[in-house]
Amino acid sequence: HLFPCVNLQKTLEAFASISFYNMSSLRYSFAKGSIPNRGVKQATLVQAKSVNKKTSPKFTMGKTLKIYNYDELTPIETKAVMARPRIDFSKIFNIVRPIVDKVREEGDAAVKEYTAQFDKVTLSDVCVPIESIPDVTLPEEVTCAFDVAYNNIKAFHEAQQTHEAPVETMPGVVCRRVTRPINSVGVYVPGGSAVLPSSALMLAVPAKIAGCRTIVLATPPRADGSITPEVVYCAKKAGVTHILKAGGAQAVASLAWGTATCPKVDKIFGPGNQFVTAAKMLLANSEAMISIDMPAGPSEVLVIADKDAPASHVAIDLLSQAEHGPDSQVVLVALPGVDLDKIESEIDRLVSELPRGPTAARALKHSYAIKVSQRADAIAFSNAYAPEHLIVNVADAEQWVPELDNAGSVFVGRWTPESVGDYASGTNHVLPTYGYSKMYSGVNLEAFQKKMTVQSLSWEGLQRLGPHVVKMAEVEGLDAHRRAVSIRLGLQGDK
Repeated sequence: HLFPCVNLQKTLEAFASISFYNMSSLRYSFAKGSIPNRGVKQATLVQAKSVNKKTSPKFTMGKTLKIYNYDELTPIETKAVMARPRIDFSKIFNIVRPIVDKVREEGDAAVKEYTAQFDKVTLSDVCVPIESIPDVTLPEEVTCAFDVAYNNIKAFHEAQQTHEAPVETMPGVVCRRVTRPINSVGVYVPGGSAVLPSSALMLAVPAKIAGCRTIVLATPPRADGSITPEVVYCAKKAGVTHILKAGGAQAVASLAWGTATCPKVDKIFGPGNQFVTAAKMLLANSEAMISIDMPAGPSEVLVIADKDAPASHVAIDLLSQAEHGPDSQVVLVALPGVDLDKIESEIDRLVSELPRGPTAARALKHSYAIKVSQRADAIAFSNAYAPEHLIVNVADAEQWVPELDNAGSVFVGRWTPESVGDYASGTNHVLPTYGYSKMYSGVNLEAFQKKMTVQSLSWEGLQRLGPHVVKMAEVEGLDAHRRAVSIRLGLQGDK
């Protein structure tokens, strides 16, 4: 990283200074209703909450957080404590569906209409090639921060490229997998009052490395119809091919259906508000034939702290996620000796100082601390909760990693705040939440790729394998399958 300002603290400060921290739409995560079997889990949570009303888990009320004692909770009470804040998309779908349908029918004209209605911006053009947008000039410390982040993200995702050797499963039978990029992708970058160029880097950089030919970046325009300069800088650097000057459901619909100026994409990535999320969910199950990375949902962090974890560090790590939005959830798992009073005092002090303190305070109302008596309990609770972000602020943090199974991203040790992953360490900040880190990974290089299997047989290979295929086809009653082999082998009676 041959840049004059390779100082991580300054890099992160530069990011924060341009982001204005309207972070409720920054994180990517899983929300209720995103998985077909979600109803089963919803029923479980409803049941847990129902039981909770009759036998509420015991807690003490601290200055800012509910405080539970893990040893005193029953399994049902523990499950109830872990339940996330709910998201109800039923009404949102009814608002979004007409927008999606109108964009399908009217294309760019509908996008212009909705942008004027929702963003109060009159567009002269909707989607343009990136080269038609002039280069931008930014302060040196800002471009330096972006350049450091770009290089770290690029290095980490390039390292994810793999080459699989062919496998001869039996003599004369060779199988292999080949990787191909998804041809066209859309990346959504929230804009307007918030500047989120980090999301442009997180999504466009791996898309370019994967080899995606078309990368359409959608972001809401500013009042004059232009695009935020920081987003333009990152888009050009990362290899974006088109800029769609729109946000909300109309932007997602444009990417999914395509318009006269906006290329249709095969997969849509990126954070957004509840309307963006609902549009992605609807279109992923429509004739648009698109895939999505994951629906967005509230951000969350779980912090495991020991008695020597600085109270100010623990407090600000919790607040760095609480400030995302009022529906965010933060959890502190406190090992023996942790001074919860001191941490809560720090939270109180910091909330009063932060520009988004009122938002963080609302998130704290459904956040909590839980005291555990031993390391094994902390690990068990964390793995069951399956957080989006997991901070391990303990003395021997690296030794914990082999036992941590479920988290979107893990931040190990005293000197690893979650903010570094949000911006510039190199890992991706597009992560599963709502407990879905039990079975889903965050965005990575493979998210922009697909795998094809290839097999080839020699004559000798078909002679060896063919009779077994013939027999299996007979068992399943698929005679054309059987004859596709037997004719080649010249078996008696088949021509």
